[in-house]
Amino acid sequence: MRAREPDLDGYVETDGVKVGYEVFGDGRPTLLLLPTWTIVHSHVWKLQVPYLADHFRVITFDRPGNGRTDRPLDPRAHRVEAVTDHALAVLDATSTEQAVLVCLSRGAQEALKLAADHPDRVLGAVFIGASLEIEPASPEQVAAKRRFLEPCPDRPEGWERLNARYWLEHYEEFVDFFFSQCFPEPHSTKQVEDCVGWAGETTPEVLLADTSSIVDRRTVRAWAARASTKTLVIHGDDDRISPLARATALAEATGGELVVLEGAGHLPLARDPVRVNLLIRDFVERLAVRPPPPTRWTRGRTRRRRALFVSSPIGLGHARRDIAIAAELRRHHPDLEIEWLAQHPVTRMLADAGEHVHPASARLASESSHIESESGEHRLHCFQAWRRMDEILVKDFMVFHDVVTDRHYDLVIGDEAWEVDHHLHENPELKRFAYCWLTDFVGWLPLEEGGAREARLTADYNAEMIEHIARYPRVRDLALFVGNPSDIVDDSFGDGLPLIRQWAEEHHQFPGYVTGFDPDTVADRAELRDALGYGPDERVCVVTVGGSGVGGGLIRRVVDAYPAAASLVPGLRMLVVAGPRIDPQSLPRHDGIEVRSYVGGLHRHLAASDLAVVQGGLTTCMELTATRRPFIYVPLQEHFEQQRHVHHRLQRHRAGRRMDFAGAERDALAEAIATEVDRRVDYRPVERDGAAVAAAAIAELL
Repeated sequence: MRAREPDLDGYVETDGVKVGYEVFGDGRPTLLLLPTWTIVHSHVWKLQVPYLADHFRVITFDRPGNGRTDRPLDPRAHRVEAVTDHALAVLDATSTEQAVLVCLSRGAQEALKLAADHPDRVLGAVFIGASLEIEPASPEQVAAKRRFLEPCPDRPEGWERLNARYWLEHYEEFVDFFFSQCFPEPHSTKQVEDCVGWAGETTPEVLLADTSSIVDRRTVRAWAARASTKTLVIHGDDDRISPLARATALAEATGGELVVLEGAGHLPLARDPVRVNLLIRDFVERLAVRPPPPTRWTRGRTRRRRALFVSSPIGLGHARRDIAIAAELRRHHPDLEIEWLAQHPVTRMLADAGEHVHPASARLASESSHIESESGEHRLHCFQAWRRMDEILVKDFMVFHDVVTDRHYDLVIGDEAWEVDHHLHENPELKRFAYCWLTDFVGWLPLEEGGAREARLTADYNAEMIEHIARYPRVRDLALFVGNPSDIVDDSFGDGLPLIRQWAEEHHQFPGYVTGFDPDTVADRAELRDALGYGPDERVCVVTVGGSGVGGGLIRRVVDAYPAAASLVPGLRMLVVAGPRIDPQSLPRHDGIEVRSYVGGLHRHLAASDLAVVQGGLTTCMELTATRRPFIYVPLQEHFEQQRHVHHRLQRHRAGRRMDFAGAERDALAEAIATEVDRRVDYRPVERDGAAVAAAAIAELL
């Protein structure tokens, strides 16, 4: 799922080649994000478009040979003149008189030519990783280019793969090598994976047709001399595709500003998107000479304390515990203002609790929608879904950054706010507040069916997180694990990495579990059942699968099993909570079943029930454990957190009966319901003061 869909898309045709373009946002001025080499398409800008479109109008289009554009094999269709003609046609088709050009690598040729030949259409230009013959490439690349059309060595090494015959016979191997050079930064597995995928949408024959479009040094310098627009040149000092000397020469030739990113490779827009986004925005705003918005500053002595709470939308349990912690935090600091950066359906719970949701929340890209788009029938590959959420996480961090830049906050609390935690560690200079990290699991874990590749990937992500904490321990002023050390799995982070529990104990405090409600308020079940309308002779089974649509398959199976279960359990009454994303009308109907999309105070119904059937989500399972109710839990398939982390915790508490979805057919479910409804439980007790303990630790940051 994309973080932002285009507001407008279309095609232009120039010299018989059809080119696809997309338009995002309606701000001013317009940014034209030019295509780079044909080996990738315009989605290479995916981490820039959603944020920049919040502030400007953004246009992208695909170069001939990839994306939503024709794949001509005529070299003339790939020449710089042809691509600049496409750019001008896109500007005309979108009624754009003038634009700021933003280019990457080979796209620098078109940007420079447009600035030189069409100064009336160019407001400014940003060059990222400019690949121009203004200075020579590395000696290895120069040597390889001389032999480009010659036979390839039997076992080519390094840039010897820059060879026409090798491309035709070993295209995938060349692509793997090329992008390994584009990303010298450690932990770039997702960025490489994206680029390799985009390269698979074109062919080596197209790339060969495009090789004649490289412009010589004399022409480049002539364009630079004629270009009068303001320029910003961004370049990594570890760029192994285009040496830094090219950026230095380009900035000197155009009189532009040079920003060197130390330790960065050829594609910093993908590996360091926050820094690149902020550099682009700052440059464009200086070009536009927009008057700054009115600001207000309050002296420290008269300033009320203010906190921003970022609550994950993946599971409503975060909101329940966060609201409880916020209430306890106000006991320590009654004057504390708390604002929330949150998404639907969390915002509904916050509204019911009378909390203030920051208006910028409306700009957040939907994480819940992405998770649903990744799911199948009771199946969610949680780790891969999270990896593929990268553009959403970058967009949401940029919204967060705007919020904490526009207004002072003394404290930020992030409950599994992965985007905040990751990008603060990647950009520690942006931290200007006390920061508390909350989580209820530690460690990405591979599942057996993922094989060696998944084990390598999860270990790589874990290693990056461990390095973050070791390198910048000051970013997290406080890290709280919602639970106890024994709730953490007995695994390692991966080959050569620490044991998870040992590492977590060294880097977290443990307030115990946070139920989000006082168990004493639901202790009198007879009174509670009467208040909720449940009769003394009824056997109440509550079925709930959380706030997403992933659990629809489980709900349908339980509903289908109801007649058989009712024949085994006299007086069986079933309350099915479909959640906000499952249409109750889509579910079968039986006498004795009540279906609702939302139930306020669901924990009260769970406490009053005789049995619950739930997913393997931590919050609901632990609420049932705290109120000592029997329950059946069915973890999502391929969901490492439910399959391993939550299951481990429930085993420790001796709570619940696990069923795998494959075996949870109608008759098996009916029999399990009949067996578990009379189960006498012997659970370990769950903490009652977790919210208070967590709040006391957080209060010290203020």
